[in-house]
Order: sequence, then C-alpha cells, then structure tokens
Amino acid sequence: MSAKRAILKFISNAEEYFCEALLALFVVLLFAQILLRQFFQYSIPWGEEVATYMFVWFAYLGAVVAAKMSAHNRVAFQFRFFPPIVKKVSEALADLLWVGFNLYFVWLSYDFVFNRMNLFWKSQTTGIPMKYFYMILPVAFLLMSIRILWNNYLTLFKGVEILDPEAEEIENIKRAAASAAKS
Repeated sequence: MSAKRAILKFISNAEEYFCEALLALFVVLLFAQILLRQFFQYSIPWGEEVATYMFVWFAYLGAVVAAKMSAHNRVAFQFRFFPPIVKKVSEALADLLWVGFNLYFVWLSYDFVFNRMNLFWKSQTTGIPMKYFYMILPVAFLLMSIRILWNNYLTLFKGVEILDPEAEEIENIKRAAASAAKS
C-alpha cells in the first residue's frame, strides 16, 4: 500500500480511530478511578469530569461514524413502496433537510462557542476553558453533514448502494442460507 493510499485511508477513518481512542481512554480512566477508590480510598480529582467530556465527544463522533455508515435511525419504511428512482430522490431530499438542520446547528453552535460563551467559563477541576469541550458541537455536525452529502453523491451519481450495517448483515445471512440450501 502506498503512503498516499495509507494517508487517505487514515483520513477516511479518522472519526472511527478517534472514537476508539476516546472509548479506550475513558474506560481506562473510569476503571482506574474505581480501583483507586476501592483499594486506596483515593480518587483522581479530575478523572470523572474528564471522562464525562471524553464520553460526550465519543457520542458526537459516534454520530458522525453512524452517518458515514448510513446507520442513523430514520423512518424509511414508506420509501419501500416507491419506484427506485423516486425512493432515491425522496431519501436525498430527506437527507438535504437533515443537512440543512445540521448546518444551521453548526452556525448556532459556532456562534455560541466563539462569540457568546463567557471567556471565563472553565472546567471546574482542570481549569481548561469550556469552549474546547463545546467545540465538538460545530465540528461533529459539520463532519456529519459532509458524510451525508458524500453518501448521497455516491448513491445518486456513482450508483453505489450504501447499506446500513444491519441491512448488510441481513443480506449476508440470506446469502449464507441460500448457499447452504444449495449444498
């Protein structure tokens, strides 16, 4: 694999890697907190607060990963009754409404974090300005919008059928059952 391809793969999966690191870090931090309390009657003063912030970042970046995989919950049952092209266009219009909401929220959260947030708001135990923790809001919603638009580009212009992980797993089970029935 060339270096350029490896870099592109890393960028394409950056949210997933960051989510994995956040999950591992906050689980280890909370586990250390439990051990320290149980066995040494001590706790890390900033541990739970930082773990909470990491969990929030993990949740928002997880939403970005779900958008990348087209795995967000949505009401799509009615689209099954449409002809394929109408289904694609209807889903794309619904996604455009979603992106519109996301971009409005990016604007609102950016305005809040950089213009309206009190500069003196700091994390209670670490002293870090709160805007660094709140920055996940515009970042996550912007990344989510980019992933949604990219999926629509792939679907509408490249003809790629993007299945959410559950639908993909159901298709794999059907294929395995069909091949087992033939054997």
